[in-house]
Amino acid sequence: MKIQQKHVIESIFDALQYISYYHSPDFIQAMTNAYEKETHKAAKNAIAQILINSKMAVLGKRPMCQDTGIVNVFVEVGMDVTWAADLSLEDMINEGVRQAFTYANNPLRASIVKDPLFTRVNTKDNTPAVIHMKVVKGNQLNFIVAAKGCGSENKAKFSVLAPDDNIVDWVLKTIPTMGAGWCPPGMIGIGVGGTAEKAMLMAKESLMEPIDIQDITQKPNPSNLGKLRLELFNKINHLGIGAQGLGGLTTVLDVKIKDYPTHAASQAVAMIPNCAATRHLHFSLDGSGVAQLPEVDMDSYPQLEMDYSQYKKIDLNSLTRKQMAQWNIGDTLLLTGTIITGRDAAHKRLKQMLDNGEGLPDGVDFDNKFIYYVGPVDAVGDEVIGPAGPTTATRMDKFTDMMLDNTNILGMIGKAERGEDSTRAIKKHKATYLIAVGGAAYLISKSIKKAKKIAFEEMGMEAIYEFEVKDMPVTVAVDTQGHNIHSIFQDIQITH
Repeated sequence: MKIQQKHVIESIFDALQYISYYHSPDFIQAMTNAYEKETHKAAKNAIAQILINSKMAVLGKRPMCQDTGIVNVFVEVGMDVTWAADLSLEDMINEGVRQAFTYANNPLRASIVKDPLFTRVNTKDNTPAVIHMKVVKGNQLNFIVAAKGCGSENKAKFSVLAPDDNIVDWVLKTIPTMGAGWCPPGMIGIGVGGTAEKAMLMAKESLMEPIDIQDITQKPNPSNLGKLRLELFNKINHLGIGAQGLGGLTTVLDVKIKDYPTHAASQAVAMIPNCAATRHLHFSLDGSGVAQLPEVDMDSYPQLEMDYSQYKKIDLNSLTRKQMAQWNIGDTLLLTGTIITGRDAAHKRLKQMLDNGEGLPDGVDFDNKFIYYVGPVDAVGDEVIGPAGPTTATRMDKFTDMMLDNTNILGMIGKAERGEDSTRAIKKHKATYLIAVGGAAYLISKSIKKAKKIAFEEMGMEAIYEFEVKDMPVTVAVDTQGHNIHSIFQDIQITH
């Protein structure tokens, strides 16, 4: 049977919609296991939020994370495949991506920019995908469709080690340098051998495999790769980075390794993490129709609800720096009141305006407010806003002094750690830095009761919004005295 063009396009569309709100069962089980054994309060709370958010996303058919990802497609093309198509396979895939990201009932955030060195203009439909093709025997197409968030993608690492260097030492030294912006707990994919690009590709491919580390522990005689996976799994988790970098027992849910023959003088090693929004789907097409996607068993989700009794309620509209001085790192808060949003492009533009003597944009009042680093998904139906989880705060470090010096903000909300200079600036201004859980975007969006764009509307998801929030859950990460909950990363790096 011939492969139909429309079946390829529709299958890609279906897969991307599906993975925007469905975690795979192996991930839910692994996260549930991590939750049940976790003893660190802040980390346990973060894992709970990720699991609650996952179930909410399924029920609402809305993205689990506001970063709906750069699309990665791995496709094996059978040598005997025949076609009923007038587009190339690459164009079919990109048409499926385009339709999935612009679907009216569940639009996905378009994050891809063209002309990456200069204008960085958003393509508006998240195309093009990153596509890897391989020709194999047979008469069908085998697809892996993944959506990779950049919080984790940006933490990819590569090195060429000497042939006798110890890969375990390199991994344990490198993991802490990745910080918490990749939203652990997640998976670590490692590629060893081949050439530089082959190692990176293997690391990415390994993340598409099921979570099965517990199966390895049951084997009486695991392979050498199996033993290495177990060693790294245990040693990474013993680093104590934990969920969202808050400490605890589980930093990784699995460690995957793929290898390939290489030059005698080389040991190329690549490492890529997958975040708590692990999204990939495998399917085949043989010409008989559109891919049939797996059914989801709702009973696989644990029965969890947010325990708001452990949080302290904060009225942002009357909050003072004196009150903030009573907060300690690790405190869990529920925020109610007005916050202003802004992320990379907005901060860059604010800097240009201040440098040019223009002042701040009309209608934007940062005074005595928090700025939330977020690029939300567009609202649908009666939603106030789409999924609106935090972006990595570290990217805004270079703007921290500017914002604290010129806007009188009380502090910032994001995810992951702050650098030493930012921490010093926060202490100097008696400000604070709060973290929301990366991977809980849909849950967080339900605490946003009003939303309106107030500046830079033409920048899409990078626009500045004013949010009215009620009981938005956050954790104190840097307090007014400059104590930093993520200082564990510096400690680990010094140790190693």
